[in-house]
Amino acid sequence: PRIAKAIDNMYLNSPYETKTETESAFAQGWVKQFGNIKFLITSIGTVVFFTLLLVTGNTMAISVRERTNELGVLKAIGFPDRAVLGFILGESMAIALAGCVGLLLALVAIPQLSRAMAGLLPPLLVTAKTLAYGVIAALVVGFASGILPAYGAMRMRVVTALRRV
Repeated sequence: PRIAKAIDNMYLNSPYETKTETESAFAQGWVKQFGNIKFLITSIGTVVFFTLLLVTGNTMAISVRERTNELGVLKAIGFPDRAVLGFILGESMAIALAGCVGLLLALVAIPQLSRAMAGLLPPLLVTAKTLAYGVIAALVVGFASGILPAYGAMRMRVVTALRRV
């Protein structure tokens, strides 16, 4: 701060006045020009989350619809309704948790990106809390997208399931 003030005082009354600041202060000012970045990221993340929820829900509904005969056979040979519910929910959760591969990629990519952007942005970190939020979000998506198709498969009558071609 003392050197910055000395430089600014040197050019105080000249036609080329200066405003000296540290590199990190410059980077913060540059980032603030984009507006409320936290709100933008939260908004985009929310839209992506609900879009992902709709896509995975549709995928699970189609999966159950295509395997109606198989589910009817399971029920006909004695599998209880709760087991069918568990199979569909388990599949949905497994697919959602397979998406956690992206979290592992983030563990590798974010430190590399942070080093490449050194000085331009605040340091980027992937904390244990962030990873936990990612896994929880995957579990929520898996459960929410699988519960309705699983409930429908559980309530399906054997005769109705086996009648479909």
